[in-house]
Amino acid sequence: MGRILSCRLPGSDGARRERAPRDRLGPVSSAPETPASEEPEEHEVPEAPRHWEADVLLRDGRTAHIRPIGPEDAELLVDFYARVSDQSKYYRFFTPMPRLSPRDVLRFTNVDHDRRVAFVLTVGEDMIAVGRYDAYDDRRAEVAFLVQDDHQGRGIAQVLLEHLAQAGRERGIEVFSADVLPDNQRMIQTFRDAGYKVASGFEDGVVTLEFEIDPTETAIGVMQQREHRAESASIEAFFNARSVAIIGASRRQDTVGRTLVRNLVTGDYTGRVYVVNPSTEAVAGLPSYASVGDIPGDVDVAVVAVPAESVQDVVLDCAAKGVHGLIVISSGFAETGEEGRQRQRRLVGLARSYGLRLIGPNCLGIINTDPAHQLNASLSTVMPPRGRAGFFCQSGALGSAILEKVNNRGLGLSTFVSAGNRADVSGNDLLQYWEEDASTEVVLLYLESIGNPRKFSRITRRVSRRKPIVAVRSGRNTQGVPMGHAVRTIGAPPEAVDAMFAQSGVIQVDTLDEMFDVAQLLAHQPLPRGRRVAVVGNSDALGLLATDAAVSVGLVVNKSVQLGADAGAEDFEDALDAAIDDPDVDAVVAVYIPPLDVSGEDVANVLAAVGEQSDKPLVSTFLGAEGVPELLRVPDVAGSTAGRGSVPSYPAVEAAVRALARVVSYAVWVGKQGADEDDDEIDPTPAKRFVSEVLLRHPDGKVLAPDELVELLRCYGIDLWVAVPVTSREEAVAAGERLGWQVVLKATAERLRERPDQAHVWRNIDDAREMEDAWDFLTGVISDPDSAGFVVQRVAPPGVPVSIGSVEDPLFGPVISFGISGPLTELLGDRVYRIPPLSHVDAAEMVREIKAAPLLFGYRGGDVADVEDIERLVRRVAQLQNDIPQVRTLDLALVLAGPGGATVLNASAKVEPVADARSDWFVRRLTAMVGDTLPE
Repeated sequence: MGRILSCRLPGSDGARRERAPRDRLGPVSSAPETPASEEPEEHEVPEAPRHWEADVLLRDGRTAHIRPIGPEDAELLVDFYARVSDQSKYYRFFTPMPRLSPRDVLRFTNVDHDRRVAFVLTVGEDMIAVGRYDAYDDRRAEVAFLVQDDHQGRGIAQVLLEHLAQAGRERGIEVFSADVLPDNQRMIQTFRDAGYKVASGFEDGVVTLEFEIDPTETAIGVMQQREHRAESASIEAFFNARSVAIIGASRRQDTVGRTLVRNLVTGDYTGRVYVVNPSTEAVAGLPSYASVGDIPGDVDVAVVAVPAESVQDVVLDCAAKGVHGLIVISSGFAETGEEGRQRQRRLVGLARSYGLRLIGPNCLGIINTDPAHQLNASLSTVMPPRGRAGFFCQSGALGSAILEKVNNRGLGLSTFVSAGNRADVSGNDLLQYWEEDASTEVVLLYLESIGNPRKFSRITRRVSRRKPIVAVRSGRNTQGVPMGHAVRTIGAPPEAVDAMFAQSGVIQVDTLDEMFDVAQLLAHQPLPRGRRVAVVGNSDALGLLATDAAVSVGLVVNKSVQLGADAGAEDFEDALDAAIDDPDVDAVVAVYIPPLDVSGEDVANVLAAVGEQSDKPLVSTFLGAEGVPELLRVPDVAGSTAGRGSVPSYPAVEAAVRALARVVSYAVWVGKQGADEDDDEIDPTPAKRFVSEVLLRHPDGKVLAPDELVELLRCYGIDLWVAVPVTSREEAVAAGERLGWQVVLKATAERLRERPDQAHVWRNIDDAREMEDAWDFLTGVISDPDSAGFVVQRVAPPGVPVSIGSVEDPLFGPVISFGISGPLTELLGDRVYRIPPLSHVDAAEMVREIKAAPLLFGYRGGDVADVEDIERLVRRVAQLQNDIPQVRTLDLALVLAGPGGATVLNASAKVEPVADARSDWFVRRLTAMVGDTLPE
């Protein structure tokens, strides 16, 4: 059978490659094999980087823990090896090797975490896999894996390869190689499927594989697809659970446990319900078990409602039972303070270590309205109607209010999750699931915190192309988060967070009511093709309000038809048909306020019929109703309360128009998301190597010197003009002569370089006398000229001064900004932000989004700047920051944007070592609670 996931490090025969022979898991020692009875000598082992340890999600949606191997793992390794089959051992070592000698164990567990690196994968207290590389020169290493037989097929080798490759890149390794027996096709396919370009050869009955581990676009895409499938599978297991156990069920009425049992049973759950309570024999007519382990059948999901201090014991019971996931309703965790935070940290670590995913703690629960898997595993007594929207929120109390609103509006949900403290399962996990869920067409998010904005940005950019995402973000202005939500400190301004949402296509709204306003339009009506609107109604006053509201939010009213107060159904039908057939109309707003003693049912039938058949969105203010009134609903074959084509209604025309404008903006965003053109390919390797060399000389980091900055920017095709520092009149004259005159003398100190009166600059200096005059004048008007930082530089072509900056934010990762250079930009806040990587559309929007953008397009007779060159420069800075996190700040403070292109005159940068990996590195990893940080 081809089910063995193991391969051997080549070199045991020393025949195929011109290098020192190596053993199958590490360097061969020249000493004779140590007898098993002897204790081998141990050596001090250096400490591995902290960020190499992580929880990971496997292909089946279960968790495991990956970490560097250590001397303390000797017994674990021996136990693991004893559980591996003889066939797997043979595939690994190419020879029978029934046991590991003490010298083998010592060698395999004592590595330097540099030239020899090894990772183990554990579940609970057991090691289930080991992977390692051993470098045989400065840039090449041999890689090998061994996976316990009954854990094969779970994607473990791929996870190990990702983490080994990342560790190798951090240690300067560029190429991996491995020897595999020809019939071990699964291992060969593991390497080929990784997304790297694999070269292979065949000699002495062994397949030799070799590939560069640079994270290519293909390799990153493969990794992200695996991440997507694993996270989606983990969430699907909750929603499609075939059996649920309520742990902490109670016979007493009005208790949390009793409510959970009642909601499951009365919610028409189609699977098996088990109750766990050691103090009683039955709850709500169901037999009660003393523990999860006593349940005779399988348990997919456990809903936990026991005191916080007892939850950890429940985790161990569920792990022994083979439960997939936990929904922890119990409170008393991070929301209560430091003691609760520590308790929550232990809970998450324990659950993941045994392969369980966790929703909560301190949550409301989950709901699935699919008739085939209908499930109300929550405290909500309201079971929302079947619908097209998936809803994620964090607050349990708010979750109840949300479900009430959904029910009252007739919106309907596909699935609902209240994640509470979001200790494990987060909104990113739900997005991965909803992306492929055919029942979910609209995603709704109420976010109280974002644990990993970079990953959120990456996922939403992809999901938004297929399905609209509507989000409310609390703490938007204060950047505050509730108790229990530990996240890294945000260094980026609030505008950067808003930009991330817009860049990702997320429809960000201010209130829950506005979220539902937008959602009911997206769930029931088609997307508009543009901003042109027709207003049809029977009230002149409301028609004028609708028109004013539309113009105020950027819509264009091309047609306004007011039918009069006595207009009937036929009048509305004719007017609506004409508006929808008009090629200059993209959407229709219908306003109907009936006369006294008129029900309006005939007009409602017309609106419903038109809404069902139209390929343009139709919104209404019908009888002042909110939501989707029954009269405007279209039956849905899928069983939803309101089908596709139902017409949403709003109590005020302003709300209808505002919701339509949000949807129009989203439709415009979708229309721009085509295939992005490629710039000239830039190889980041020289820049990475240069920064690494700088940090080797300056381990604590440094501000780059001018010549160092020129070299770094040149790697990305950015030409920084030479500025010669001068400290005397004579040096200034010499610098002017060296540059061939036509130069400028200017002060560059922070306090001077952006003076509005420009009194720190003397331009167009053509000879020594002019330079002497310039020097005398500037040193006379500038206080403390010795610290002014004078430089001499060639005169640049005229242009609009702009600045491009980037920073490595502790939460966001790279953030890039653009604005007009100078103090007025800072005073007016006229600066825009984006999160790399940037598309051509992103860069173009940045340049045009600032309020001062007309200066670049010939404002009041000025020259039109080469905007394409500015956009190119923005993309290059973004790529540099995205590629090299060690660049903590980069500021192109003065770029003159003129008709002939963009000239970079002044720049600065600071490099520092990376203390922690980015939260969205080139490996899959789950949230790890470390101290008060939550890198997801």
